[in-house]
Amino acid sequence: MYEVSKSEEQWRSELDPTEYAVLREAGTERAGTGALLNENREGIYRCRACGNELFRSTTKFDSHCGWPSFYAPQDSDAVETIDDHSLGMLRTEVRCARCGSHLGHVFPDAPQTPTGDRYCMNSVSLSFEEGAEPDGGA
Repeated sequence: MYEVSKSEEQWRSELDPTEYAVLREAGTERAGTGALLNENREGIYRCRACGNELFRSTTKFDSHCGWPSFYAPQDSDAVETIDDHSLGMLRTEVRCARCGSHLGHVFPDAPQTPTGDRYCMNSVSLSFEEGAEPDGGA
């Protein structure tokens, strides 16, 4: 189903326990604790599990929600969205389209952005490359 497909045993061996809990079990890091929350350098945010390019720093904004927020993925095919009925509410889960790892949720509550969307991501789901060139040279 995904370009990058591994057994749960393989994922457990490659990810630390916190990364595994968020990326593979759809957990959430505590608000305000993520290493990338206050990252302001130019660069690219990738899926920590598979390296897929997800977001660019040019779409990151301070949403004051406690997690890194972006108004759009780098490409519409970089992520997939799925209805999430957990916790007694309807939310839209965001997953990496390359490996299916949980990244966070998207909310249509950011009217100050060009898209009106807030992709609220877990820092532990992402890796950051300062000044990196986009994949494919585009």
